[in-house]
Amino acid sequence: MKTIGIIGAMPSELADIRNTLKNAEIKKISGFDFYINEVSGKTVINACCGIAKVNAALCTQVLIDNFKPDAVINAGIAGGMDSSVKVCDMVVSTEVLPHDLDLHFLKDYPPYCGIFRADENLIETAVKICTKQGIKSFKGRIVSGEAFISDNKTKNDIKERLNPFAVDMESAAVGHCAYLNEMPYVSVRCISDNADDEGAMSFDEFEKIAARKVADVVLEMVEVL
Repeated sequence: MKTIGIIGAMPSELADIRNTLKNAEIKKISGFDFYINEVSGKTVINACCGIAKVNAALCTQVLIDNFKPDAVINAGIAGGMDSSVKVCDMVVSTEVLPHDLDLHFLKDYPPYCGIFRADENLIETAVKICTKQGIKSFKGRIVSGEAFISDNKTKNDIKERLNPFAVDMESAAVGHCAYLNEMPYVSVRCISDNADDEGAMSFDEFEKIAARKVADVVLEMVEVL
C-alpha cells in the first residue's frame, strides 16, 4: 500500500499518532484538517472527523475523494459490549453496522446493504500486531449510534439485538462510506469503558491509556502494510 488514511473522532484519539508523525503538512478541505506525512515510503493521512456518524461519513468521503488512499483505518476508543472484552483490550472490526437504525432502511433501499464487512488483510494485520505488542484482541462486530452508551438498560438492549463486541459512534459510518467506495477499511478500537452504569467514570480514567494503545497498533500497521 502506498497511501493509507487514518480517521479518529476526537483529538485525543489522534494525539499520540500526531506526536509520533511530526512535521506534517496540513491541508484544510471541507472543514477538516488532514495531516500528511511520508512514512517508510508511504503517504499517511490522518484526520479528526468529530463525533458521530455524519461527521465520520463526511470526513471519510472527503479523504477518499482528495487523497485516494489504498485503505482507511478508523482508530479510536470504544465501549465494551461482550462480557469477555475488558477495559484496555482491543476490538478489531469484522463488520460494522448502526445500532440505532432499522436495517430494513439500508438493506431494502440504497445502498442495499446494512452490515459492512471489514477487509480481511487489515483485520489480520491488526490482530497480529496486537499479539506482538502483548495486547489482548478480539475480532468481532462493532456497532455505532448517536449516543454515548453508559447505562446497563441500553447496553443490554443493544446486546440482545445485535450481539456486538464493542459500541462507538463512528465505525458504522466509516464502514458504510468505504463500502460505497469499494475501499478496504478496518476499525481498530481499544476499550475505554464497559458502556454500563460506570461507563462515564471509566471513560474519563482510561481514555488516554486506550488511545495510546490504539496509536501503537495503528502506527505499526502503517509500517507493515
